[in-house]
Amino acid sequence: MLIFAAISGFVFVALGAFGAHVLSSALGVNEMAWIRTGLEYQGFHTLAILGLAVAMQRRVNLWFYWSGALLALGTVLFSGSLYCLALSHQKVWVYVTPVGGTCFLIGWALMLIGALRLRKKAERHE
Repeated sequence: MLIFAAISGFVFVALGAFGAHVLSSALGVNEMAWIRTGLEYQGFHTLAILGLAVAMQRRVNLWFYWSGALLALGTVLFSGSLYCLALSHQKVWVYVTPVGGTCFLIGWALMLIGALRLRKKAERHE
């Protein structure tokens, strides 16, 4: 998870800078909006994955592991499909974006389950 977060953070910053300085003059308003949306979701989910990775350094949690995996997959599918849509104009990518969004939702639900189970385990040990 730490490796994915590091790579995703690097891509986030690099694509954001490239978008602001190069793509903004080459692409239209819609395409830049797709890139901005992809970057926004990639940034938020990269931070969430980083948080999960740090939490798992303290205590292994299978729910957090699968949450991180689904959030990472969601980042690739959701943000990646928006980047591909903006740069290629191939409409097939619009069918990939909701799959990534669904991965995000499942990832967040798994994180909630993992957090509730940690809380329940902590309450039993008090």
